[in-house]
Amino acid sequence: MEHPTTVKILKFYAEKCNGCLECEKACSQIHFKTKDGGEKSAIRIIKTGTGYSMHVCNQRGLCLDMCPVGALTRRKNGVVWLDKEVCIGCQACVGFCPIGAMRKADVRIEPFKCISCGSCVRACPEKAIELVEVTIAGIKQVVYHKLGA
Repeated sequence: MEHPTTVKILKFYAEKCNGCLECEKACSQIHFKTKDGGEKSAIRIIKTGTGYSMHVCNQRGLCLDMCPVGALTRRKNGVVWLDKEVCIGCQACVGFCPIGAMRKADVRIEPFKCISCGSCVRACPEKAIELVEVTIAGIKQVVYHKLGA
């Protein structure tokens, strides 16, 4: 298989965010078929002293080498993907993720993360989030030897 060279990641414009959380609700609709947001969203909008910040997977791939069963891979579009059919629910990726972007919800055993689908981008009334294409070589980080590609 040919390795992807680019990936779309989320870019956040804090100055535009009004904290409405429509992005979180759209994300939880994708992952859990509910508009709950919060713990069921792969994207988190966090209130700061002066506004808001976004917390989400950056697609660097550090988690790829951590899965003992190979459930994490980089897809053709460059996105780090969790295969729920392969995942055994050990949560190694959740515990390892250095930015805490691999999420766990009580309603299912498999973790979840941002898949760069763009639902949050489309839901944001203020256009505070966009999908931007970056080179994987410019962002990737490898823990061991092979899978971060």
